[in-house]
Amino acid sequence: MNFGQSLGFLAFLISLYILWQIRHLLLLVFSAIIFAVALNRLVKKLENIGWSRYQSVYLTVLSLIAIIFILVLLIFPPFIDQFQLLINALPKVPIKINELIENIAGDNYQVFETFLNNFNKIINDNNLLPAQVINNFIALFSNFLNVTFQVIFVFVLTVVFLLNPLKYRRYLLKVFPAFYRYRIDEILNKTEIAIVNWLGGILINCIFIGVLSGVGLFFLQVKLVLVHALLAGLLNFIPNIGPTLSVVFPITIAVVDSPWQIIPIIVWYFIIQNIESYWLTPKVMADKVSLLPAVTLFAQIFFATVFGLLGLLLALPLTVVVKTWMEEILFKDILDNWQLEEV
Repeated sequence: MNFGQSLGFLAFLISLYILWQIRHLLLLVFSAIIFAVALNRLVKKLENIGWSRYQSVYLTVLSLIAIIFILVLLIFPPFIDQFQLLINALPKVPIKINELIENIAGDNYQVFETFLNNFNKIINDNNLLPAQVINNFIALFSNFLNVTFQVIFVFVLTVVFLLNPLKYRRYLLKVFPAFYRYRIDEILNKTEIAIVNWLGGILINCIFIGVLSGVGLFFLQVKLVLVHALLAGLLNFIPNIGPTLSVVFPITIAVVDSPWQIIPIIVWYFIIQNIESYWLTPKVMADKVSLLPAVTLFAQIFFATVFGLLGLLLALPLTVVVKTWMEEILFKDILDNWQLEEV
């Protein structure tokens, strides 16, 4: 390896190190790109009816802000009230479970009591008490200033991308060799379509899950229906993990309030998830973006390990982008060409 190659390899390693250090910033930029790609479809529709680019962007952004503001006014106050009640109910769950087991076990309760004492000792030794879990959960979001800055940063960057997306696209194309830029432009178009298709499909799924959860819990007379329905819809953005977490909250309330509701709640959520998995998702995602369950789970674990909570939330769109680029560059442009040469 000559001096030039050594210098180039060193520059490559330094670049990787810098990218690793700013990985969270890159995730925020990626979030802005996702929003910009989704909103750009609306902007283009307004441009097609005679609006200028700037007018279309401002109207789209102002409309989105107005919708979010209205939803916050209508939903946020009752959601906060109900969520606070849910948090207050969590410490009562171990006590209620203890009472239920005592009533069911009767004379054999001593065995269960020994097990519960050992279980509580494990929890205490590992700092996993419900109150401590709640405190840790609240502490995670306690840095309001940092979260606010990140939201503002993503919002501003989204608007900047929307105002002149072609300019930033051209800068990205310049990174690649001249002979391959046309092909990269095609891949960017396919990536945009894949992101929009995924986002549209996941929004439909989340609304479906949220509405069905709310309707079922309402008829089962479970308390705090609004918070359970919203959490079920929002957590559906995180496949595999989200649906499992969403059922914990209504079960928690059922344990404290009406234990007989536990089985119907589990059955109802099981029915909802099966309808979503075997009917809605294939119907909505037909001819769009489809990810194998094992790939989805691996991507969630990988991005959550590397990037933390934000990586978990963005695992699916990141996977969609990686999948599109691998299919186009690795499979079609490289491996398929090898196969043609052999023939």
